[in-house]
Amino acid sequence: MTLWLTRIVPSPSSREAHRDLGGNDQGIRLHQRMLQMFPDGIEGPARAAFGVLFRAEETPRGLQILLQSHEAPDPSRLPDAYGNVETRSLDGMLSNLHKGAIINYRCVASPVRKPGAAAREAYKLPPVVALSGNAAIEWWERQSTAAGLEPLHINAHPLATVRGSRGHKDPAAKQRVQHSRTQFDGTARVLDADLLREKLAAGIGRGKAYGCGLLTLAPMQQRS
Repeated sequence: MTLWLTRIVPSPSSREAHRDLGGNDQGIRLHQRMLQMFPDGIEGPARAAFGVLFRAEETPRGLQILLQSHEAPDPSRLPDAYGNVETRSLDGMLSNLHKGAIINYRCVASPVRKPGAAAREAYKLPPVVALSGNAAIEWWERQSTAAGLEPLHINAHPLATVRGSRGHKDPAAKQRVQHSRTQFDGTARVLDADLLREKLAAGIGRGKAYGCGLLTLAPMQQRS
């Protein structure tokens, strides 16, 4: 299965891009915008059908959107002058993964734990508890290992929580969306390349429809 990575650099003059990227409901708006680039009429959830994972991030050159998918998106379905769009296959990177390789990684994820019924009752906890600080780092260590990686260095940076609503036109029937987010950056050693390829395609953790779970890799720069 081929994976495609699309980089979108939004145009500062695009009202649609500005609206999509503004506010705490950014992830909800971008979810709708990213799916717009794929065919209609799919049975079941379109995000899963096309393997869509995405995130918006700040770079030294400004804001960008990264989109990963099983099928190359069609940028002509975006609003006119939305931004600059470049798509490339990840086949080369995936085929070069091997046990022992040292890579750089980045993932914006939603670290949580789900306490049992007894703990929820005793401590009046919600069904899902957002994690931060050392608890979030420990969560990422477990997720990394489950993805075939040995984390060597972890930098965890909390991001704004995604909040908003989705679903029906009737406001009373809308579902509330809330996902805490942490950006994890660092270096890792590949322990299981096949498992890592699977996790790259599937994404990490919850909130995948709203800008969480996309794991991106880059080779370590070789010193001359």
